[in-house]
Amino acid sequence: MIGRWVGARRRRAKRALEAARMLDEVVDTQLPLLASFDEDRRRRSADYLAELVVLAQDYRYFAHGWIDAKELDRRGHRAMATLSRLREDPTARLITD
Repeated sequence: MIGRWVGARRRRAKRALEAARMLDEVVDTQLPLLASFDEDRRRRSADYLAELVVLAQDYRYFAHGWIDAKELDRRGHRAMATLSRLREDPTARLITD
C-alpha cells in the first residue's frame, strides 16, 4: 500500500517537473523576441512571461513536496486568471512566428 503511494507521488513529481520544463521552454523561446517590441508591449509581454516563470516554479515546489496538490491547484488558477487578464490586452500578445 505504501509502495503504491510512493510510486504515485514520484509519478506526479515527474509530471510536475516535465510541466515546469515545458513552461521554461516557452519562456526561453519567447524571451529573445521582447527586444523587438516597443517599451509598452515589451513590459506587458515580460509580465506574461514572468507569470509563466512563477507557475513553473510552483510546479517545482510541488515536485519537491514543498506545497501540496491543493496549493498547486490554487496557484495554477491564480496564474491562469492573471494570464487571461494579460492576454485580453492585444499589446501584450507575443508573436509566435
